[in-house]
Amino acid sequence: MNWNIFITREIPKEAIDLLKANCDTVEVHEGDSLLRREQLLEKVRGRDSILCCLTEKIDAEVLAAASGVKGIANMAVGYDNIDVKAATKQGIPVSNTPGVLTDATADLAWALLFAAARRIIPADKYTRAGEFKAWGPMLFLGADVTGKTLGIIGAGRIGTAVAMRSRGFGMSVLYCDPVRNDFLEKELSARLVSLEELLREADFVSLHVNLTPETRHLIGERELGLIKPTAYLINTSRGPVVDEEALVGALQKRQIAGAGMDVYEQEPRLAPGLAELDNVVLLPHIGSATIATRTKMALIAADNLLAMLRGEPAPNCVNPEVYKRGPKGHSALQRTTTAEHA
Repeated sequence: MNWNIFITREIPKEAIDLLKANCDTVEVHEGDSLLRREQLLEKVRGRDSILCCLTEKIDAEVLAAASGVKGIANMAVGYDNIDVKAATKQGIPVSNTPGVLTDATADLAWALLFAAARRIIPADKYTRAGEFKAWGPMLFLGADVTGKTLGIIGAGRIGTAVAMRSRGFGMSVLYCDPVRNDFLEKELSARLVSLEELLREADFVSLHVNLTPETRHLIGERELGLIKPTAYLINTSRGPVVDEEALVGALQKRQIAGAGMDVYEQEPRLAPGLAELDNVVLLPHIGSATIATRTKMALIAADNLLAMLRGEPAPNCVNPEVYKRGPKGHSALQRTTTAEHA
């Protein structure tokens, strides 16, 4: 078909090949550099659809520049980078890639947990620097994981997967969520508790909530003050869920034992002082960064985009109401969907 699409970042080849086989023009912004704002506004003009990543802010201004676009396919589970309300108002469907990154992100949460608890990063640096001269009884003492208490904030798909991985370590599991998780309660004897109780009792606190007005700074100075001084905070959800400035203060004062972070409040910028701390593990948002997972994400995004172009309901549409009144340029369609609880 004579469709003209723009992909804002380089994505796995399989998805690009799929789009090229179905579209007349496929332009990809190649390399690791981010599109400047003026570049993004220019590149989206005259396109039939856009495949973007969470690094691009698709707001009302971008949507206005992309006049005539038939859909926005986001290669991510979260879609807080897109002004969905503005897109809906213009009849533009928006899609995401749910479900596919659950295991990869859960695995990374555990990697952060172990790296923080056992001081893996400073120990690695110490060894590489040639400072390891002999085994010592006080050398890089860390925290035990086996038999401890794991606290899950947000017991959706990813939170559940993280909790299930605790079974091999004989951990007790607490969880905080608006919805009772019968599966975790049956399989792990997990207990549904308040946020305050979880923070006070857990040895490891792992965050798995969507970014909403209610969850922004869910973990702030007060909440950090409730966490045990021997406990660790792990965040693989969204950066603004944690008040990063408050976290820096808590880590500097050893108010909590440590943290493992894959996401940041002002990503990619870090809060002042965070990078200098030796009791935090910092990763560059690689929760879903496995070859298989990123390929699946890209293919799902491509399938969503092609459905939008054909005037069909996107399989993973996050604003299905656009189909009830007819998306931009398409006839009205009926569609309902359930948002991922993660």
